[in-house]
Amino acid sequence: MKESKADLLLHPVRMRIIQTMASHGSQTVQKIAERLPDIPQATLYRHLNKLLKGGILTIVEQRQIRGAIEKVYALEAQGANLTPEDMANASRDDHMKYFTTFLAVLMGDYGRYLAQNQLDMIKDGVMYRQANMHLTDEEFQEFLQDLVAVYKKAMDKKPGEGRRARNVSTIIIPAPDK
Repeated sequence: MKESKADLLLHPVRMRIIQTMASHGSQTVQKIAERLPDIPQATLYRHLNKLLKGGILTIVEQRQIRGAIEKVYALEAQGANLTPEDMANASRDDHMKYFTTFLAVLMGDYGRYLAQNQLDMIKDGVMYRQANMHLTDEEFQEFLQDLVAVYKKAMDKKPGEGRRARNVSTIIIPAPDK
């Protein structure tokens, strides 16, 4: 059975690969492996191939290196985004599975952070909180547009001296209709 695009994207290892590609742009397997040292090489290759076959990644360059061909991978334009149609075609069980996978990835990221020898949660800006907002649909749309603008401004900054990768995850859950 063919995996859906959501299943391709929302796998813990593949999500980490996609996050690395989104942060650092085009990369070789060696560079990806350096950034994800806890993923065994065979596992990394298997998931890269799935992402390539699923149209999430593309090969943008191939170089001859000592008798082997080194491939440079990049995210396919809009390949790592689920469309409204992708989301509409998912069942309630699918949505719960996707959400659980998303939470598992967050827990893995947090566990890797906590496994460091030195922690300074204040300096590092670690936080998790929940805010309850009462907004009309129009106010909520305005809030989302503002949030997207803030995210875009920060996400447009490229890796560089003094910059540390920080994962910011957003979950919005409306209260059930009465």
